[in-house]
Amino acid sequence: MRLQSAIFDMDGTLLDSMYVWRDIGPRMLRARNIEPAPDLGERLKPMTAWQGAAYCKEVYHLPETVEEVYAQIEEQVKHFYKNEVAAKPGVKKVLSLLKMEGVWMYVATATDRHLAEEALQHAGIRDYFRGIVTSAETGAGKDVSPEIYERAMRRLRSNKKDTVIFEDALHAIRTAKKAGFRVAAVYDPSAEEDQAEIRALADYYFRSFEELFEAKSLE
Repeated sequence: MRLQSAIFDMDGTLLDSMYVWRDIGPRMLRARNIEPAPDLGERLKPMTAWQGAAYCKEVYHLPETVEEVYAQIEEQVKHFYKNEVAAKPGVKKVLSLLKMEGVWMYVATATDRHLAEEALQHAGIRDYFRGIVTSAETGAGKDVSPEIYERAMRRLRSNKKDTVIFEDALHAIRTAKKAGFRVAAVYDPSAEEDQAEIRALADYYFRSFEELFEAKSLE
């Protein structure tokens, strides 16, 4: 895997955090005695927190404003990011190796910037990255546009040939591949049912960052 720049998704790729996003919508609705659709977590997965709040308000006819629903989601996520979130096993080893080899790195995430900063800081990996770009800042989710990767690549002063995208989610991998990027897929339990297609699409596939490091697959 030859590269001069790397762009990393955050939740489910760098951080062990997808279970929080998967459960937050259903948990919020059940607290109101509303039973969520079985696929709500999947529907919310590619959305930003704001989009998820707007979706829940519209579909489940919540009396609060979108701003109020978002604030409730944000408060729960912020507490988790600030106090509990952890990097996945092997992440720091791989980031250290890449930094030592002179690879420039960026984070491309659907999570809002202030939350992403909190999460990366608490996980102890913020300083490995030259910056962060979010879906809210690009105005489009990873399911519909590669702009988040394009913008990160431009900020890294790189090109698609020399850039690798690290992702865990099928919708994001599809978008990145369609745009001509090389993709390293990283396994996350939240995408268990998508692994066959992810393996087929990705240029590289790893069950964990520890596997990536031990296999010396970056040489």
